[in-house]
Amino acid sequence: REMDIERKMNHDVSLFLVAEVNGEVVGTVMGGYDGHRGSAYYLGVHPEFRGRGIANALLNRLEKKLIARGCPKIQINVPEDNDMVLGMYERLGYEHADVLSLGKRLIEDEEY
Repeated sequence: REMDIERKMNHDVSLFLVAEVNGEVVGTVMGGYDGHRGSAYYLGVHPEFRGRGIANALLNRLEKKLIARGCPKIQINVPEDNDMVLGMYERLGYEHADVLSLGKRLIEDEEY
């Protein structure tokens, strides 16, 4: 994840959002937009601060930034067995899409 964050800091950093409480980072989300759809990655909140609406606020802010860019839709990849997170996204209006996500590593992080 550290390499992903480093890459993001060098590319469209305005879609990397951080939530702070008293100057301490308690949540993050990394967004992207390819001109067709937006995406959200690494939405996370420190365990001591969960249940306070921080994840919702981060995702809402990301959605607004994407809308401002003319983004018509957003996609989020979630592990199928993560019921807690799936429920949160569903409560926020996200629906299951009939797609299968495939991936291919192009470079190893050490090579970056």
